[in-house]
Amino acid sequence: MKTTIFKNKIVNTMLAAGALGIALATVAPKANVARADNPKVIEITAKKFEFSPSEITIKKGEPVILRLTSSDRVHGFMSKPLKIDTDIPSDTTKDVAVTPDTAGNFTVICDHYCGTGHGNMKMKVTVVE
Repeated sequence: MKTTIFKNKIVNTMLAAGALGIALATVAPKANVARADNPKVIEITAKKFEFSPSEITIKKGEPVILRLTSSDRVHGFMSKPLKIDTDIPSDTTKDVAVTPDTAGNFTVICDHYCGTGHGNMKMKVTVVE
């Protein structure tokens, strides 16, 4: 019964606001708005057989920009669980937006053959709650 009365009050408030031409809006907390507008930027450099830094930590649900550069040739930057699959052209910067939805440890690999050490070209991404 109380739920029905509460729902009726909400509906009546919405109808009255509409009749008066008042727009009702949901306001997001300032912290969330600031994060979405200004995501953290993490710079990552790829060069033969390594990513630098080799490990990063990011927060679940928080958007970040991975600013990728390659100092020597085209490299790949791929992690299926993080929904990342891009190329890093040499002498170019590429921004990749990521908002992880699952906590855990993930591996990013170079998926462009770059020589005999290619199989070890990996990076660890830790996503925390």
